[in-house]
Amino acid sequence: MRQPDPARSGARTVRWDVQLTPHEQERLLIHVAADVAEKRRARGLRLNHPEAVALITSHILEGARDGRTVAELMSSGRKLLTRDDVMEGIPEMIHDVQVEATFPDGTKLVTVHEPII
Repeated sequence: MRQPDPARSGARTVRWDVQLTPHEQERLLIHVAADVAEKRRARGLRLNHPEAVALITSHILEGARDGRTVAELMSSGRKLLTRDDVMEGIPEMIHDVQVEATFPDGTKLVTVHEPII
């Protein structure tokens, strides 16, 4: 991040330039999509394919950050959504969700099989 240029007198707007790597941009997009999905779900709306995948992916990424194990995340990822939470046909479209997550001891691939029960 770069702080505003103090030489610009008279300017009232403060602007911060944030330089994100493509990996960081992808993670941010996942979390934004998951946030939208969670809000829609809370309003009683059924989730579409990208929203369901984003919610499961975000759950895994945050769980890894919290120090949960791969086995715990594989199990909890299957309990996150039910058929009633998603639009018709979505459970049949999502057979596996694979996420490369950063754990305290390194990066690992987490696979959630049949995530929507």
